[in-house]
Amino acid sequence: MGFIKKISLPLVGLLTAVISLTLVYLGNPPNMGFCVACFLRDTAGAVGLHSVATVQYVRPEIIGILLGSFFISLVKKEFSPKSGSAPLTRFILGFALMVGALIFLGCPLRMALRIAGGDLNAIVGLFGFAAGIFGGIFFLNKGFTLKRPYEVSKTDGYITPVVALILLGLLVIVPSILIFSTEGSGSKHAPLIFALAAGIIMGAVGFISRLCFVAGIRDSVLFKDYIMFSAFAVLILAGIIGNIFLGNFNISFENQPVAHTDGLWNFLGMLLVGLCSVLLGGCPFRQLVLAGSGNSDSAVTILGMISGAAIAHNFSLASSAEGVTSNGKIGYVIALAAVVLIAVYNTFIKAKAGE
Repeated sequence: MGFIKKISLPLVGLLTAVISLTLVYLGNPPNMGFCVACFLRDTAGAVGLHSVATVQYVRPEIIGILLGSFFISLVKKEFSPKSGSAPLTRFILGFALMVGALIFLGCPLRMALRIAGGDLNAIVGLFGFAAGIFGGIFFLNKGFTLKRPYEVSKTDGYITPVVALILLGLLVIVPSILIFSTEGSGSKHAPLIFALAAGIIMGAVGFISRLCFVAGIRDSVLFKDYIMFSAFAVLILAGIIGNIFLGNFNISFENQPVAHTDGLWNFLGMLLVGLCSVLLGGCPFRQLVLAGSGNSDSAVTILGMISGAAIAHNFSLASSAEGVTSNGKIGYVIALAAVVLIAVYNTFIKAKAGE
C-alpha cells in the first residue's frame, strides 16, 4: 500500500495541474483554475452575502468537490458523519483563514498555481505559508487539540451535499434569482458542465488520496514523510510546463493576474492561512472534501470561511491588485490575535484546567 501511495500522490498532483490549466483554458481567470477561497467568495457574492460586483458567481467547482467526495465516500462505504469537535472554534478559525487568504488573494492551491504561472509574489506567500505551518506545528507539539469528533446520525451528514444539490438546482433551473458578475474575475468562468465535472473529479480524488496542501509541509517536518509533499511539488512542476506550453508563463512580480506586489502582506496573509490550516487539521480544499463526506465540523469551518469572505468584502478587508487596504491590515491583526488566543488556550490553559 505504501508503494501505491508513493506513486498515486504525484499522479494526483499531475491531475490537479491538468484540470486547473484546462479550466483556465476554458474560461476561468488566469492562475485561478482552482481556488477554494476565491470560489467560496464568489459564491457568497452570488447569493447576496456581499455586493462587490466583480466577484459574484456560483462556482460549480465548489459544488462538484462536495458532491464528488460525498458520492465516492458512499461507494467506498466510508461515509461517516461526525461532529462535536469544537465547532464554534472551527468557525472562527475558518473565518480567520479566509481573512488571510483574501489578504494574499488565494488559498494554498491557488498559491501553487500562481507559482506555476511565474508569479514571484506567490513564492513570498509560500514562505509565509511555511512559517504559519511551523507555528501550528509548535502548538501541536505542545499538545494543541480541538478534541475528537463523535459519530452523529447520517441525516446530519447528508445536509451538506443536499445544500450543494440545491445550489446546483438554482444555478441550472432558476439562475435569475442569483447574482452574476458582468465584469472582473467573477465574470470569467469555464462552462458549467466542465467546471462541475472538474469539481466532482477533484472531490473524489481528494477523498481517496487524502490530498491536503498543508499536510505536505506538516508531515515532512513532523514525521519525515514526504509523500504528500510530492503531490504539491508535481503540481507546481507540471503547472510550469503546462503554462509554458500554453503561453501563460510570466515570471515576474509585476502585472500578475489578481495579485498584488506587497511582499510583507503576501507573507503575512499566507502565514495566517498556514497557521489556521494546521490547527483545523487540513487546508481549505481538505475541509471541503471532509464536509462532503459527512464531517459537520468541516462544514462549519466552510461556513466560517464564507462568512469571512462576506465580511472581508463588505468592510473592505480584502486586497486587490492595488494592494492591501487599511481595513484589511486592521482586520488581519484582529484575526491573527484571535487565532493565537485560540491556540494558546487550547494548548496550555485548557490542559492546566483539566478540561
